[in-house]
Amino acid sequence: MPIRSLKSAGRWVLAILLFAAGVWAQRSGVIEDFLYYLPDVRYLAVQHLFLTAMSGSLAIAIAVPLGIVLSRPSMARFAESLMQVLNVGTTIPTLAVLALSMSFLGIGTVPAVFGLTVATLLPITRNTYVGLKGVSPALMEAAAGLGMSPAQRLFRVELPNALYVIFAGIRTALAINVGTVPLAFLIGAGGLGELIFTGIDLYDTVMMLAGAIPTALLAVIVDALVATIAFLVVPRGVNPSRA
Repeated sequence: MPIRSLKSAGRWVLAILLFAAGVWAQRSGVIEDFLYYLPDVRYLAVQHLFLTAMSGSLAIAIAVPLGIVLSRPSMARFAESLMQVLNVGTTIPTLAVLALSMSFLGIGTVPAVFGLTVATLLPITRNTYVGLKGVSPALMEAAAGLGMSPAQRLFRVELPNALYVIFAGIRTALAINVGTVPLAFLIGAGGLGELIFTGIDLYDTVMMLAGAIPTALLAVIVDALVATIAFLVVPRGVNPSRA
């Protein structure tokens, strides 16, 4: 069967499943129960987005310059070793990172932002490093032949050609971040995790879904937003979606 036909069939199956789920939810009264938590969802979603924005912004502000520094020829001997240090940081469960940050920084937003920033660093740093190292040597030689300084080559040649890979890392990191933020509730930082974990404790499926579904939707929205920014910012010749 052609790929286009498979995609079309998949859309129809998804539409039928969504319609059936909507009918079931309407008849079982789940929608009314879900709407009961709507004010809480609005309030907690703002907290959720704040934590994502703060930790994501800090991670980008730290990881992109760090990836640039590690990609410089003078750091070639140390780059992979330092990258493994970040890799070890990601092997530690995020909940453990949040617990450790709570031990030093107390309870609330500050330790949550710190822990989420640490958990988000590696994909952005790795992609920045790989993107810059993957720039064609021919382009670099041409830039050097034109008399560009190292800084000019970085900002006018390397970064524009690495932007697509860098944005791919940012998309991955922020999607992970949005899905991890619910854990921040466990150290008193709020967010949609309040509904998820309280629903689990109370065996209240609707309350749990009232936190889980908006979290999933926020992840999709954030990913689509970053993808749109990448589409607009990344040069046409570098972005495969604009080729």
